[in-house]
This record gives sequence, C-alpha cells and structure tokens, in this order.
Amino acid sequence: MQNVYLKFYLTEKRQHNGSLLYEWLLDEARRSGATGGSAFRAISGFGRHGHLHDESFFELAGELPVQVEFVTDSTTADQLLDSLRAHQLNLFYVRYVVETGVL
Repeated sequence: MQNVYLKFYLTEKRQHNGSLLYEWLLDEARRSGATGGSAFRAISGFGRHGHLHDESFFELAGELPVQVEFVTDSTTADQLLDSLRAHQLNLFYVRYVVETGVL
C-alpha cells in the first residue's frame, strides 16, 4: 500500500497553545484522521541555524531535538499540513511516499 511518511523536527520544550508542541502535533494529527504517530527525543543534533544541541550540556536542558513522525494516507497528510499552516507554525518537515504493509 502507498502511504506518506511525514516527519517534523523541533526542540523538546517548544510550545504551542499552552502545550508542548510535540504533544500538540500528535493530538492535531489524531484530529486530522492519522491512525498513528510517534515522538522521539534525540541525544544530540543540530538544525538549520547550526547550533549543536547535546544532552551533556546542562545549560541546553529542554533544547534537545525531537522528531514527530506519521505514516498516513496522502489526504490526511494534506489535511494536517493545512491545519499547521493555518496555525502559522514555523516547522521544518520532510514528506515522502512509502510502501507500507503488515506481514
């Protein structure tokens, strides 16, 4: 089956509407009809601004990268992205077609 893999990159303490953004994204995806999603915290990483975020630096607590990902149909992915645009979130994401199945 053809589906869409949609992944967002953010930092763990970033918030939106009074909630942690990764939690809000998971809820928003569920409301958009996604059948599942996951959030993963990285141990280290850097983004488009070039700042290294590493869990060994105490002063960077809460700044570790988080990946929030979904595998869903194209229509649901479009609905989710439209919703995020309406909220004017500045989020980097990747989207590509994947083959899914259950054995």
